[in-house]
Amino acid sequence: MSERSIPCLVVSGFLGSGKTTLVRRLLDEAQATGSRVAFVSNELGELGVDQAMLGGGQEAFVELAGGCVCCALNDELYETLIMLKEKVDPDRIVIETSGVAIPHDVQITFWQPPIKDWVSEEAVVVVVNAEQLSEGRDLAGTFAEQLESADLIVLHKVDLVDPKDIEDLKRKASSFNPGTPTVAASFGDVDPRLLLAERGPRAEQPHHCGSDDCDHDHHHEAFESFEISVTPGQTQAQVEATLRAHGALRTKGFVELDTGLVLVQGVGRRIEMTPPPVAVDPQLLGRVVVIRRVE
Repeated sequence: MSERSIPCLVVSGFLGSGKTTLVRRLLDEAQATGSRVAFVSNELGELGVDQAMLGGGQEAFVELAGGCVCCALNDELYETLIMLKEKVDPDRIVIETSGVAIPHDVQITFWQPPIKDWVSEEAVVVVVNAEQLSEGRDLAGTFAEQLESADLIVLHKVDLVDPKDIEDLKRKASSFNPGTPTVAASFGDVDPRLLLAERGPRAEQPHHCGSDDCDHDHHHEAFESFEISVTPGQTQAQVEATLRAHGALRTKGFVELDTGLVLVQGVGRRIEMTPPPVAVDPQLLGRVVVIRRVE
């Protein structure tokens, strides 16, 4: 087994910011260049929509579903990273967190032995929904904590805001972590060289207390996820009404409308239904994951 070091990239961002779209861009780049990039995707719900969208199934794609990699699934992430090193030995590892994960807590895993001995660098890219930022929705708590960990901020979905507001929104995003470079993009169209650029020596190890000597207070907000079943043949308006009734921050799934199969992706009040980018496992049809804040 090669003992060469491996850089790791964490792609974070609040629910619905477009992380998966950005990761798909990196996947395309890896395939085009022949680079061995291992992808770890984490969904808060257990349905596995991201894996279907990313074309999961290859040896170097691992999905951790049903929890958050910065808390409930931290041990599983640790084991996954060791497995990827031993069985794949990739050129780089990219971790897409759930929309409620705090990147700093994910980074702690990189400092545990034996992982700390072969991770050459870790960087955090935080994806921000420009429309959410413009409307001032859900900017406290998890959103702010994610940005505090950012090495690079991607102001995403700028096609949804007035072009003249983009520079102000970039400044607003970077104000959560002054001095952090911020780029604007839509549809994941960010130069992969920017996302995968080396960022110099590793930072100092983040403070972490062991379970035997102190309590770890996990700070992200309370969210719940559950799955709803959508019967086939409904109109788009009927499905939208069903989803809105749940007060969701984020919805994702595959539904058979009266007009055909669609990928459902909801962010706040916006619900989009588009043709699936890949073939869909029949077992995923009619199932939508809903994520909402616990009151």
